[in-house]
Amino acid sequence: MLELPVIDQDTPSRSKKPEWLKVRLPMGENYRNVRNIVDEFKLHTICQSGSCPNMGECWGAGTATFMILGNVCTRSCSFCAVKTGRPNEYDEDEPRRVAEAIWLMKVKHAVLTSVNRDELKDRGAEIWYQTVRAVKERSPETTIETLIPDVKSNWEALERMISAGQEVVSHNMETVPRLYRKVRPQAKYERSLEQIQRTKNYGKRTKTGIMVGLGETPEEIYAAMDDLVAHGCDILTLGQYLQPTKMHLEVAEFVHPDQFAAYKEIGLQKGLKYVESGPLVRSSYHAERHIF
Repeated sequence: MLELPVIDQDTPSRSKKPEWLKVRLPMGENYRNVRNIVDEFKLHTICQSGSCPNMGECWGAGTATFMILGNVCTRSCSFCAVKTGRPNEYDEDEPRRVAEAIWLMKVKHAVLTSVNRDELKDRGAEIWYQTVRAVKERSPETTIETLIPDVKSNWEALERMISAGQEVVSHNMETVPRLYRKVRPQAKYERSLEQIQRTKNYGKRTKTGIMVGLGETPEEIYAAMDDLVAHGCDILTLGQYLQPTKMHLEVAEFVHPDQFAAYKEIGLQKGLKYVESGPLVRSSYHAERHIF
């Protein structure tokens, strides 16, 4: 039986960010180059839409996570900075532009994600398929991770999304079951687990991400790890939730780096193949390391 550590945390109040959450400002030639390419091809990135704290580091290294199917989501998750509403018609030329941008950036490992498009019968699966195929055809040596949304049990759509040749398929759980109604009101914990299991059954390397600092307990995180291992998840990312605006959920706790280290250790002991755990970790952070 695993001995689960209890970390004595001397953490600041939720109203004040601790020192370990400081990030460097976006700058440098690579950062400007990525921004110019994103603007030129009229593309969206989750780095911008999701207010990612690592945008300066990633763009400075010449990488970005492209967000397809627009930048308006049909979901209203209480943690997410992406706009909610009625999306416009999707752009059928978007797969070509994404592929061209990735080729120009000389990306070795590309990460693609999207908003939820619940109003579409196929949940956007065809654009997903065409985008991955376009990237593979333009940049055959580039490996791809796709961070896909909840397909609401449309398993035919899921198969189309993940059958284009990507190496890693990620779907974020985001939080523990007890907090789902507050954090992901239009999602279901068990349904997301099933989506990961079906992705694994298809033969894909599977990945998910969980935010901490929303009021969960370490024991709930450990239980979620057990669920993920039981449903075929290979890779887990754990990072600190940061409130994007005053309209979003408040931070319940700033989790200490020592607790993140404990999460990583326990996750690996439980059978996850890779655990990326740290205050500033996001689902696509250092994604190139997850090709193994």
